[in-house]
Amino acid sequence: MFIVGIDVAKRSHEATVITSEGQVVQKAFSIRNNCMGYNLMMEKLRKLTNVKSQIVFAMESTAHYWLALYTRLRKDGYKAIVLNPIQTSAMREMSIRKTKTDSKDSFLIAELIRFGRYAQSNVAQDKLLALKELCRNRYYLVDMASDLKRKAIALIDRIFPEYETQFETIFCKSSIAVLKKYPTPKKLAHANLSKLTEILLDSSNGRFGEWKAQELKSLARDSFGVEDCEDIYSMLLLTMLDEIQSLTEKADELEKRISSLLKEFDSTITSVPGIGPILGACILSEIGDVTRFRSADKLTAYIGVDPSVNQSGEYISDHAHMSKRGSPYLRRAVWMASIVAVQRDPMFRAYYDKKAAQGLKYMNIIGHVTKKMTAVIFAILRDNKIYAPVLPDVS
Repeated sequence: MFIVGIDVAKRSHEATVITSEGQVVQKAFSIRNNCMGYNLMMEKLRKLTNVKSQIVFAMESTAHYWLALYTRLRKDGYKAIVLNPIQTSAMREMSIRKTKTDSKDSFLIAELIRFGRYAQSNVAQDKLLALKELCRNRYYLVDMASDLKRKAIALIDRIFPEYETQFETIFCKSSIAVLKKYPTPKKLAHANLSKLTEILLDSSNGRFGEWKAQELKSLARDSFGVEDCEDIYSMLLLTMLDEIQSLTEKADELEKRISSLLKEFDSTITSVPGIGPILGACILSEIGDVTRFRSADKLTAYIGVDPSVNQSGEYISDHAHMSKRGSPYLRRAVWMASIVAVQRDPMFRAYYDKKAAQGLKYMNIIGHVTKKMTAVIFAILRDNKIYAPVLPDVS
């Protein structure tokens, strides 16, 4: 049996080949992260054996640099193991010299496999990374749409300040339909009543009719907004509305893919109150293999919801704030889940009320709830069990 330890990097990788007895049969050599580099590695291995089952490849899950090599190896029928860097770091600490070089690391990775001192994740690493990419880019699209919405609102406030009172939200379907056809008060005031009524009826499923059309026209005629000089405001508003609609549609498409891919992981994460498919996918993909965290406190620190220490000399601050280390995507997802859980789950609600009774303010309380949510997530992922609330003993 031959073990190929690979230390991955962006442009090139370092590989070392040892036997199952620990003999180095191929000293560390460099390969480019491309087809030529891959073929070079295979040529060296074919000099040792032509039997694929006699070769095991191992690499760390460093950023996304391992993915192309891992995918190619699996496609070609080889056994490839992806390790968490924490596992190799632990073995590096055992090394007497504790050096950190690529050639040393590729040997340590191979040794880790030889001694069996690793826990191979049962999560498909390539799919986990794909899920993370989907979730992060969905956040990106949603945030871009939110930014454009703020700009659109600021624009409407200038040309038609009374408009925001006419709908539950400026960006509901009915409001968007009206704005795209009549983006300024002047155009809305001169709108054909029958046409405006038809637009409102269609976009609101019959909720708004002629009465709403008349109300909008009357409001537009008496608007205190600025004049639309050279139709600039109309052009900007329509451009923003088109972009918002496009970004929202693309985000919806990603959500469908996220929900579909999440099902393949067979995770119980969505049994936790406040965690639906989208937040669940984000939390699962950002945490990865939960076994790399020895405790819930370690996960709390990774998320960045642990309190930071503010100390100088003998002074220690009375107010602790979140450290906000780690993944901001993960912290955002857990925070959002905590807000919903307080409203839906008796255990989280009881915990919220307990903190409120201590005189804490809302944001501070949610911070505490987020830490509790993290502990629940850790237990759920570790044991792969369905969430069950544990209510405090009131006797």
